[in-house]
Amino acid sequence: MSETSLPEFDSHDVAVVGAGLAGALCALSLAREGLSVALIGRSPQADGRTTALVDPSITVLEALGLWEKIAPKSAQLAAIRIIDGTRRLLRAPTVTFRSIDVGLPAFGYNIPNAHLHAVLTEAVAAQPAITRIEAMLESTVEDDKGVRLTLDDGTTVSARLVVAADGRKSVARAAAGIEVKRWAYPQTALVVNFAHHLPHESISNEFHTEAGPFTQVPLPGNRSSLVWVQQPADAEARAALQPDALSRAVEERMQSMLGTVTVEPGVQRFDLSGMRAQRFGAGRTVLIGEAGHAFPPIGAQGLNLSLRDVSVLADLIRDGGIGQSGLAARYDRRRRLDVASRTASVDLLNRSLLSDFLPVQMLRAAGLHLLSVAGPLRGAVMREGIEPGSALKAAGQMLWEKIGRKRA
Repeated sequence: MSETSLPEFDSHDVAVVGAGLAGALCALSLAREGLSVALIGRSPQADGRTTALVDPSITVLEALGLWEKIAPKSAQLAAIRIIDGTRRLLRAPTVTFRSIDVGLPAFGYNIPNAHLHAVLTEAVAAQPAITRIEAMLESTVEDDKGVRLTLDDGTTVSARLVVAADGRKSVARAAAGIEVKRWAYPQTALVVNFAHHLPHESISNEFHTEAGPFTQVPLPGNRSSLVWVQQPADAEARAALQPDALSRAVEERMQSMLGTVTVEPGVQRFDLSGMRAQRFGAGRTVLIGEAGHAFPPIGAQGLNLSLRDVSVLADLIRDGGIGQSGLAARYDRRRRLDVASRTASVDLLNRSLLSDFLPVQMLRAAGLHLLSVAGPLRGAVMREGIEPGSALKAAGQMLWEKIGRKRA
């Protein structure tokens, strides 16, 4: 990696603004395509959270040569169990999704963010095509030749393409004139890691409660991560509990499924909200990660969706080159359906838990009942969760097979 002290007008093929997980992965992916990349942004702060990546995302990490270093501190997700933890009149049956039923050893892996950051930082430093700049974007000027970026340390960088990966309050997105739609939920997520007496057996348990999901995800050994969505006042009160009391609260909510629980230091709280950009590209700027889409930590969608952003961008550049006309518009068209469908599904699931409207509860319970008894439907849902569009492809393939049999 080149030095961080740059000439005043250092020129690159791509400027990736935002040095978090999505930005670093994008920089590495585009550098692998033979492009020179400026990765701009402050190093992320210490993060005790974890990220669950599904099988196609693991394939991306393998292609980048990263998985071998990430794998030792990750935990396999071989099954996902959904449990109705409400006290409502209409309760849904427990549904278990098993990766072996769709021919996979695991749906994916749960990875501590701190470890993921460390591996990416090392990989960026070892990549000579990436120039790492520890500064923040202040403004941009775009012309027919490219984009000039002015940073808060006085540096000016030019690039043929800007990738906005600088989060929900993206300066790069605002500079490109792209507006967003925002919304909030009356919920707060309590995020902790905890040790437990009994083995998790690579099973993630998601309790659906009246305030939102309570989701335990395996970590290596007898440890798990937890995202506990609840009303803001309850989250504040529980975050203030002494460790022993919070540990008992977690164990009780889990119905002692993992035995005695010991919550680890570093409890975090996050108010739940959502955001989606009106466009995912304009001019010479494209959006990835939370610069383009953000929603509650439900269903392991966040970084997986961001990696699909990166993959689509790399595919477009590989096919037409960095200087192709209308790259941002093509990227926007390719990302709209995926982002819209994932955002809608997470929003619908979350709001269905909060609703006291009886018909909504009936529909939710009926849907989970169908999944519990209908193996093919459960398999289709699992495949769609892992690889968007797979259910539609499978339906099309079955239709063609039936047509072929009739013709024969």
